[in-house]
Amino acid sequence: MIRVLIVDDELPARERLRQLLSTFKELQIVDEAGNGMQAIEKIDRVRPDLVLLDIQMPGCSGIDVAASLSSPRPKLIFCTAFEQYAVDAFELSAVDYLLKPITRARLSRALERVQALSETEADASVDRVARHVHMTPMRFLGRCGSRFVVIHQTDVVYLHSEGGITKLHAAGQNYLVDPTLNDFERRLDPAVFCRLSRTVIVNLDYVTEVDTLIGGYGDALLKNGIRLEVSRRRLRYLLAKLEGI
Repeated sequence: MIRVLIVDDELPARERLRQLLSTFKELQIVDEAGNGMQAIEKIDRVRPDLVLLDIQMPGCSGIDVAASLSSPRPKLIFCTAFEQYAVDAFELSAVDYLLKPITRARLSRALERVQALSETEADASVDRVARHVHMTPMRFLGRCGSRFVVIHQTDVVYLHSEGGITKLHAAGQNYLVDPTLNDFERRLDPAVFCRLSRTVIVNLDYVTEVDTLIGGYGDALLKNGIRLEVSRRRLRYLLAKLEGI
């Protein structure tokens, strides 16, 4: 039995999907979510095998949700009312999509396609979509106690990994996030973010100064006064990025 979570901010759309899915005996609808934050919470709680995920949702899009999930992710079928998203991104990847209004025949083909994907292929497919020039995540979901908080890309100062835990540092507040730094590095916009070392990714807009140190290391000064070490391997890369190369 394949356990399914439905995510859409419109109740009629969720009802339509629920009706269509009920005709597939191998599927079990385990829950629904009406926005991106609910989706993250419910994916974490009910651990579905498959998520039917709307793209255009207020506050936190389906792409933001997908990019916020740590590996291994549930398999995803994206849903959209806007054909340009399908043409620009999903035709180039193994992740399937459903163009609204959704038909049973199209849903059946999508289910067959997604079920045929291995876990690794499904993860790689979402990463390709998240890296698409028009689909790069602009928001992040951070945990603060029992709450999930939406953090806009412009408010992210840097991401830091310590003891297997990834932390997002924003102006005046720190959050826990599920994806690893390697996950983030694959998905983030390289024009905005740069990896400084094995443990740190920084938002380039917050870097004000870079010092070169003995041994070929570097030291990046941020607008908030924090200094971050830059590895020897990453120093030239950081300077090139800041120069716009």
